[in-house]
Amino acid sequence: MTRSLILALACFTAVAFGDELGGTQVPEIPYDSVPNFFKLPPDLYLGEASGVAVNSKKHVFVFSRGNTTGPAYGASAAQILEFSPEGKYIREIGHNLYAWSFAHAIRFDQDDNLWAVDKGSDMIIKFNPEGRVVMVFGRKKEASDEGTEPWKHPKPPLPAINGQFRQPTDVTWDTQGNIFISDGYINSRVAKFDKNGDWVKQWGTPGSGPGQFNTPHSIASDDKGNIYVADRGNRRIQVFDPDGTLLRQIAIDVPLPPVVHMWMGNPPAPQPPETVGAASPNGTMQPGAPWAICISPGPTQYLYSADSYPGRIYKLTLDGKVVGVLGSMGHQLKQFGWIHEIACPSENELYTAELLNWRVQKLILHPAK
Repeated sequence: MTRSLILALACFTAVAFGDELGGTQVPEIPYDSVPNFFKLPPDLYLGEASGVAVNSKKHVFVFSRGNTTGPAYGASAAQILEFSPEGKYIREIGHNLYAWSFAHAIRFDQDDNLWAVDKGSDMIIKFNPEGRVVMVFGRKKEASDEGTEPWKHPKPPLPAINGQFRQPTDVTWDTQGNIFISDGYINSRVAKFDKNGDWVKQWGTPGSGPGQFNTPHSIASDDKGNIYVADRGNRRIQVFDPDGTLLRQIAIDVPLPPVVHMWMGNPPAPQPPETVGAASPNGTMQPGAPWAICISPGPTQYLYSADSYPGRIYKLTLDGKVVGVLGSMGHQLKQFGWIHEIACPSENELYTAELLNWRVQKLILHPAK
């Protein structure tokens, strides 16, 4: 990539700063967490909640790394549970499904089909509204194959293969129904299929330059069909058109609150201000690193992004301006432990799937008029 192209793309990077860095103060958004929203049967428990999605009937679906007492690899650490709009348990989708290995994300398309991304089996499954499998992407390793084991992470990674995935993370669609899969922990690319499931193209390679990825962990689209990729390890969100042309980069940099209570471990070393929006040795754990993103519906859409530290949710305009922030790390209601996926059925109603706290919270936001 030429120096002139890199400089040109840098002009499209949006960075939100707080007062200490010379920008405007980002307001805290008041909000409530609905207590005891989900009503589980006595013999059913959530494991790490890796995914949450809401369909057009306002039913809430949770993708949990439950249903197993064994190791993630070789056991079925994936389970989709459906709840009514009031949080009443309805059913399990895909019980003992062949693809289940290690849950990562779920999404609904515009036709209420449910899509599940399983990181452990390298598979993406499309369910129809009745809960039956109608399309399958990828293929898991077979127990009968010699040397079958979890993927390694060689440097540089092996070349990506069309139609095969290595630890995929999420899925979204454009206005034409084309399918975009973020892939993922090893391949560091976006894979595009048409609405019939036929391979179209891929873009992205491992790295920190414009259009490169370091763990594309979450993916979403706006009502124009633009594709937003949470480039977690590079601490930025990259926005592309449906053909993979980079439109802009978004880096979130809001000052830390005065007190941060760690859920576990020590706080990550601060990233130097001059590297904001760039790669860092541990970008995944840096403030503002996008673990989960979603885009609200409606005439004015907003982008929501969550980080693991200090455990906040950021509300942004689609051009990258942070207009509000909420939450912190912790064990209590209105606190978070590694939000892994967000569902935002409306601007002021969010659902957060948390790994460390084994739960999903329903949040009601009360932004200032």
